[in-house]
Amino acid sequence: MTVKRVILFSARPYDRRFFDEALAQARAAQADWQLDWQYCDAQLAPRTAALAASFDAVCAFVNDDLRAATLAALAAVGVRLVLLRCTGYNNVDLLAAQRVGIAVMRVRDYSPHSVAEFTVGLMLSLNRKIHRAYHRVRDGNFLLDGLLGFDLHGKTVGIIGTGRIGAVLARILHGFGCTLLALDPVPSDAVLALGARYVALPELLAQADIISLHAPLTPQTRHLIDAEALAAIKPGAILVNTSRGALVDAKALIGALKDGRLGGVALDVYEEEDDLYFRDLSDEVIADDVFERLLTFPNVLITAHQAYFTVEALRTIARTTLANLRDFTVGAASPNLLRADPGPQ
Repeated sequence: MTVKRVILFSARPYDRRFFDEALAQARAAQADWQLDWQYCDAQLAPRTAALAASFDAVCAFVNDDLRAATLAALAAVGVRLVLLRCTGYNNVDLLAAQRVGIAVMRVRDYSPHSVAEFTVGLMLSLNRKIHRAYHRVRDGNFLLDGLLGFDLHGKTVGIIGTGRIGAVLARILHGFGCTLLALDPVPSDAVLALGARYVALPELLAQADIISLHAPLTPQTRHLIDAEALAAIKPGAILVNTSRGALVDAKALIGALKDGRLGGVALDVYEEEDDLYFRDLSDEVIADDVFERLLTFPNVLITAHQAYFTVEALRTIARTTLANLRDFTVGAASPNLLRADPGPQ
């Protein structure tokens, strides 16, 4: 199918920058490539799907709604392709897409280093209270009381999910001198080569000083870290999530923080982030009581889904998205085409 018009939803200035760059390069390499590429600030949802009328494809992000109602509305206005500019696709109803004849393609791999490095940054900041120290000094407070941390060297880190990102994280932490525990249905040879030991979840929770989540969100992994899991963790352990928010039961975190079992929590993703992230709510009252309660704890560090956010990652995302578009247009086989029964991510 020839794709002549594409609309990118949830467009931010950085999306425009890197897609404009990739489009210019693509057109320079293929002078006869005719493509009308438009940007839309609105988030994709059933009520905004009509904006895709007269477009052949939409480009969507992790916060866009691609459930059955949205996909049906897109199909009704002629859309036949969804280009995800992300790796995860838990926001997409693939069975519904198949029913209405819409193909879905993703960016399978952009920069595992971006997320892994940010994860280490969260670990260091939370442990050494760097974010708190920054504000203290700006207020003229140079006391070190309350800023005590621990060496990463010699500590045990449990990595849940050892795909591309988890494997890069393991390599970085091995350089710190950490003992590595891992959990994944498919053990990684690269991670094993670092001396990591694959264990069951109870053992990982009981032994790890730091637990880092890098698993996809599936029905099996939803609320993997729930009240029961939090009750089983090593007292004082730090939990870091840069994967998908719903891997963690956010309400259960509050109890584990209140009773002191958790030494700290760093979240770049949040279970109900669709109503919060990628927008400026600084002049509004945030109605999410769980999120607001988490912000009151001094040992909680929350960022707004920025782990992927590097020049290298955004450049690769744009280029891969356009490559997916070309593959779809010429009917070429692509590992980035998602099936209704895709198997492990």
